[in-house]
Amino acid sequence: MKEQIKKLRETTGAGVMECKKSLEEAGGDFEKAITIINERGLAKAEKKSERTTGAGVLESYIHNERAGVMLELHCETDFVAKNPVFKELARDLSMQIVAMNPASIEDLLQQAYIKDESLTVENFIKQTIAKFGENIRVERFCRYEI
Repeated sequence: MKEQIKKLRETTGAGVMECKKSLEEAGGDFEKAITIINERGLAKAEKKSERTTGAGVLESYIHNERAGVMLELHCETDFVAKNPVFKELARDLSMQIVAMNPASIEDLLQQAYIKDESLTVENFIKQTIAKFGENIRVERFCRYEI
């Protein structure tokens, strides 16, 4: 059971107790436990969506010196804003914007995520919200192309 908990934690980023509880609820079925954790994570993300986001990062990304983006991604605390996982999220979202050229934030959130097309960008962000326990919001972006 300990090995399954460890593997589930590595796979999902959820806490040890959340992994243990999900595995017990799933009757030891690893895939079902992942589904349970994801569902709970998305539910937690919905609860946090109204919280104020006063920290964040500006991320810039330029692809082949032909297209670029400046992204403003907000979170609740500097602690999260400085976290490598949050910075990676900003980088991934910037690459998504360069590649897919969304017309608005709403358009971006509804797109299939380029690194995992089984997810929308919105659900990808919600998974990160569940990991940190903080609201995360795309505040604005600007895309340029030559």
